[in-house]
Amino acid sequence: MREQPCEVDPDLVVQQWLGIDRDEWTRRVVRRTFHPDHGSPYWLRRRERLDFEPLDITRYEDLTAFGPFPLAELRTLDPADLVPRSVPRPLAGRVWDTGGTTGTPCRVFYTPAMIRHRALWRRWSFVHEGFAPGRAWLQATPTGPHLIGHGVWEVADLYAGRVYAIDMDPRWVKRLIREGRMADVQRYTDHLLDQVVDVLDQGAVDYVNTTPALFAALCRRAPERVGALAGVRLSGTQINTAMYRDFRTALNGGLCGISYGNTLGNAACLGVPDDGGSIPYMPNYPQVTMAVVRKDDWRDVVAPGAGGQVRLTVLHDDLFLPNVLERDQAVRHTDSQWPCDGVADVRPLQVTNSAPEGLY
Repeated sequence: MREQPCEVDPDLVVQQWLGIDRDEWTRRVVRRTFHPDHGSPYWLRRRERLDFEPLDITRYEDLTAFGPFPLAELRTLDPADLVPRSVPRPLAGRVWDTGGTTGTPCRVFYTPAMIRHRALWRRWSFVHEGFAPGRAWLQATPTGPHLIGHGVWEVADLYAGRVYAIDMDPRWVKRLIREGRMADVQRYTDHLLDQVVDVLDQGAVDYVNTTPALFAALCRRAPERVGALAGVRLSGTQINTAMYRDFRTALNGGLCGISYGNTLGNAACLGVPDDGGSIPYMPNYPQVTMAVVRKDDWRDVVAPGAGGQVRLTVLHDDLFLPNVLERDQAVRHTDSQWPCDGVADVRPLQVTNSAPEGLY
């Protein structure tokens, strides 16, 4: 079913979300997740193995009692089991995959409320980054089971845009890298760029949404096409200020918006410092929260400005994933408007041939 166009004020919606008390929201999600009759089948099964009563949790900080979420279970678990039974069955909607960097991908089900939350935060970013509604976009991101590809709907229905798209399978690139087939990696990258340039050659595209790595390759392949764009929006796992400056130069002053995240949760960029400092991101609160913790102690949140591993907690009404330890490292960032921490200077925790970043 096609979503209806969005007429809401993104600033108003986001301000309402940012006004939610973090502890109160935590209690709400935990009560819903562990309701004995209508809760999540997965969490009700795990409840029997917990050495504490989850309904006794009253504060966000208490969520550490659950320990790190075992992401490996998302590779075999029926995604419906994570969704509370208060959501009518049978479930109707999309199951989304993570990138599968280190093996079989993790899978989660997104209810319509989750999709809308993500989309409205993204629309808020469009507005604050200066992207104009009613323009033509090229979506050059992972497609198929990857949530980032849902940006086609977000642009079309929430921002009145016309959207072109290409086919992109990021897992194939990662497999080629793991196998050491770098010539084939370049061939596949060229295949993607051929699709992108074919659309841009028509001259009808204002903005491109893609990954930092693919956009860097496009800047090398077709600098004149990049220079003619009104802007680009980059989504992925890493971009630094030097890359950002290079992209802005290539765009001849065009817009360059960025975001950080993955299938489980996203964060909005608050702007790139003019002095070349770290790029800050704040999570899509209250359903997504982030912390930066010591690499040798996931419970210990580092001081503001210090570095560590990114810890993600998902607090949707319909999806509860506490203490997800990401494969990224970052600097702890705070903002007076956000009731939770954010991250800055994001980069992979470790990049190896067995866990490549690929075209992200």
